Amino acid sequence: MNYTKMHGAGNGFVLLDNTQNILLPEDFSSLAVYLCRLEDTDGMILITEAADADCGMYFYNRDGSAGEMCGNGVRCLARYAVEHGLASDPKHIRIRTAAGIVTSRQIDEILYEVRLNNPSVIDLHRPVTVNGSVYDCFYTELGDPGIPHAVFFLPDMLPKDLSSLRSLGRFLRSAPEFPKGANVTFVHQISADSVDAITYERGVEDFTLACGTGCGATAAALLLLGKSSAKMIRISMPGGLLTVALDICDGTVTSLYLTGPTAITGTGTV
Repeated sequence: MNYTKMHGAGNGFVLLDNTQNILLPEDFSSLAVYLCRLEDTDGMILITEAADADCGMYFYNRDGSAGEMCGNGVRCLARYAVEHGLASDPKHIRIRTAAGIVTSRQIDEILYEVRLNNPSVIDLHRPVTVNGSVYDCFYTELGDPGIPHAVFFLPDMLPKDLSSLRSLGRFLRSAPEFPKGANVTFVHQISADSVDAITYERGVEDFTLACGTGCGATAAALLLLGKSSAKMIRISMPGGLLTVALDICDGTVTSLYLTGPTAITGTGTV
């Protein structure tokens, strides 16, 4: 069975076309662990048929755990769908995920946009205790079932040596204040519409070069906490620049659009 290796702003995936149901569900988790280690990627996307969409996807993290959805993964799958004839309209691509239908569109050959799921849970201030110190975070779950995200704002620039931040991210990711676990994004605000950020991802159990839903959570935090009034946020992650366009009404997020680059980096056979 052939697979394609792609990444969205450095967030890497292995994509397999399982529309013929060659692979069985009991094999998905172990295959994800094998392929992600083999290709050094963050996740695996299994492409399926979907009666109400152009295609469907099962998403598995590097550790073999299933994910609700993946923002950068959907963007990569959208490009794959366009280039492999799965999508009838490149400006309106529908993908069935475990978190519901997600729409995407092609902007150019490389850039793809995805409408992220709106938050089902928003907690502006959730205190988290670490070794006796209390950290304040913005917590949200995107979609229903929701992808859990904790956003921590740092007063200083992100450190070049990530070892101490990695230790903190590892603890916070499974802190008792987050019953589902959480993806943990550390943010340093540069201006009203620009931030630097890095995410310690649940299921990868380390920092990734980019996190699409982490960008959505970050943009939501900026506006809902009053740190920005911009409706377009530029988020610089280690793997590249992503942008989030969003609308807020009466203290809630009514739309979240993530845009960024995609890349095809190789193929293989399993």
